Amino acid sequence: MRPASVLLPFLGVILVWSTTPLAIKWSGEGPGPFFGAAIRMAIGALGALLLLRLLGRSLPWHRRALHTYLAAALSLFGNMVCVYWGAQYIPSGVLAVVFGLMPVATALIAAVVLDERSLTPLRIVGMILGVSGLVLIFAHQLAVGGRGWLGVAAVFAGMLFHSGSTVWVKRVGRGLDGSSVATGGLLMSLPFYGLTWLAIGMPAPGPLTGQALASIVYLALFGSVLAFMWYFHALRHVEASRMALIPLVTPVAAMLLGILFNDEAFSGRTLAGSVLILLALLVYQWPALHRWHRGRRANP
Repeated sequence: MRPASVLLPFLGVILVWSTTPLAIKWSGEGPGPFFGAAIRMAIGALGALLLLRLLGRSLPWHRRALHTYLAAALSLFGNMVCVYWGAQYIPSGVLAVVFGLMPVATALIAAVVLDERSLTPLRIVGMILGVSGLVLIFAHQLAVGGRGWLGVAAVFAGMLFHSGSTVWVKRVGRGLDGSSVATGGLLMSLPFYGLTWLAIGMPAPGPLTGQALASIVYLALFGSVLAFMWYFHALRHVEASRMALIPLVTPVAAMLLGILFNDEAFSGRTLAGSVLILLALLVYQWPALHRWHRGRRANP
């Protein structure tokens, strides 16, 4: 395997995940957050089906595959609805930082559900730091009033949906490739969006600006299809310790992009809470990063 064939997908995942929070905010401006999420999933499902056809693959429909698609849909519906709604009230950088706790939450859920022994003392310290940072952001949002704290709570709930979905897919999806899981999950999520739209009587979407349309298409094709497939491709050829770099890089990059391109400002307490969460991620991932560094020294 040539290094470029792994490096490019790896860098592609970092780029897409760094730009996703800002694109989510832009895609909900005008048409509304629910419409932005629903149309993204619809375009993403169509794009994934076309890509599977181009690759000459068929989508499995056996019982275990359907179970796996339902598990993936938990993230593609529950997570997305929470994140899109919460993005109305908080900067995209805060969204990225809170969602960056996903590896920590996934490990905690996996320890309970899958009986994985991954909660070392160092990782527990990382969890405590992460919760402290989250509390600091929450406390500030409550102190300044408004609905910022609701946005943080919604994104945190979305992160838990995503973590739970990840563990569920791992438990039931053995033997299914990433492209099938992505496509099936996207298709399975669509009825939930339609039923929710009918059940709560969603109003017609507002005017769709060029920026919102471009963001929706970008999120559908890159965020929902290509990034997912790139991630699984890189995971097959890159050690897990190197993949641990992704959640360390993307929140910082997302915060910088929000400041540069969306004029987002961060208060001292919000910034301090974000730094605590990033420090928590560094502490949590430290064993994997240390193993990677030792491997590089042993094999220069």
